[in-house]
Amino acid sequence: MNRDFNTWLNSFRDNIADYAYYVDFEKVYRNTDTFKIELNILNSLIGSKDIEHDFLRLVDQYPQIIKCIPVLLAKRSNEIQVTDETGVHHYNFHKMNHTPKQYCLFMEKTGLFDLIGNHIINNLVDYVSGVEVGLDSNARKNRGGHLMENLVEQYIVKEGFVKGVSYFKEMTLSEIERKWHVDLSAISNNGKAEKRFDFVIKTDNQIYGIETNFYTSSGSKLNETARSYKTIALEAAGLDYFTFVWFTDGLGWKNAKRNLEETFDVLDTLFNIKDMENGVIRNLFIR
Repeated sequence: MNRDFNTWLNSFRDNIADYAYYVDFEKVYRNTDTFKIELNILNSLIGSKDIEHDFLRLVDQYPQIIKCIPVLLAKRSNEIQVTDETGVHHYNFHKMNHTPKQYCLFMEKTGLFDLIGNHIINNLVDYVSGVEVGLDSNARKNRGGHLMENLVEQYIVKEGFVKGVSYFKEMTLSEIERKWHVDLSAISNNGKAEKRFDFVIKTDNQIYGIETNFYTSSGSKLNETARSYKTIALEAAGLDYFTFVWFTDGLGWKNAKRNLEETFDVLDTLFNIKDMENGVIRNLFIR
């Protein structure tokens, strides 16, 4: 296949976020519901004229309310450490390890009493839902790591491949060897190294080991990935029953294109999203 690397690179995308990428609302609702009872009890403090007294009364009657305090500060942990002029204080919100008065001090000093008592918010359940949306944004990186994998799988399924029958997810070299009785020692350094592929497609005459990734920003990982996949490409070149395929994209490659080009030069089965849109999966995986 005669392709121009720079033309190919220039078709890379800056973003592949899908609709579910931005906020996992099911997770937001689930996490908020975890504290719904306690938050509704604390709602009685909204607009309190003597919030310290009212808080102490609530803690005495419903000590479980303290467990929802960390999320009011956008914290997942049950423990919070605070340092002040008197020293270091370790607060446990799963099981009280201080007097209720000390937890009052915590609420005052962190600004939570002001937030609740002065009508800055009207409902703590709604407030925590907003906090959870913010916390969930930190999980976008993890969701982003699966976006390219999900996209490639959509194209694989579109071409009629069936999961568990003609394509498989996250298979290792040793699993491939056992399932189809082939020798992949050239790739595994005679069994000393294990490699897991994102997908494996099996046709009548060929096994395809597939890797997928998308990089929005540059870094040393991109160069390491390109070098690693170049090695696999060279090791697999002598196997007539196994083909290594790599789907990658993202503007992060713009600053790491030298190593990517080296792999491009030795791996004919290196593709991007535009290649998939142009039917490369249909044409490559001939059954």
